[in-house]
Amino acid sequence: MRASYIKDLTTWASEFKFSVQVSVRFSETDMYGHLNNTVTFAYYEYARIEYLKQIGLMNDWLDPAGKTIPVVADLQCDYLKQVFFDEALDIYVKAASIGNSSVDVHYMAKNARDQIVFTGRGSIVQISKDTGKGIAWTQKEKSLFVGESIK
Repeated sequence: MRASYIKDLTTWASEFKFSVQVSVRFSETDMYGHLNNTVTFAYYEYARIEYLKQIGLMNDWLDPAGKTIPVVADLQCDYLKQVFFDEALDIYVKAASIGNSSVDVHYMAKNARDQIVFTGRGSIVQISKDTGKGIAWTQKEKSLFVGESIK
């Protein structure tokens, strides 16, 4: 494992508490039956949104009267094992560190054999709907990440 955001794989993997399951659809594979490398980012999006709904942040962002929205600032994926059509994957999400208006989110995907097949990370920034500039997390918003592996 050579991902710079993972210091110790065992410790890092044990810190995940939230996951969603996906099943690799035929349309998500290439002519060899492998998962297309762009699909992992759609899986990250699905898992990230479900995670943010679970901790209570999506309601405010989806409110038409709300003043802030989340945007993805960067996203990366590191592939460890091949994934094929019809495999069931558990996509794990955790907040790894929180900044003034950003949060570094980490991802891990495991197959049915409990093998890590890909990992990733990305930054989400909370911005003003009006100005497009970063808006600092409130104490309430920060507290929603509590219980996660925040450094």
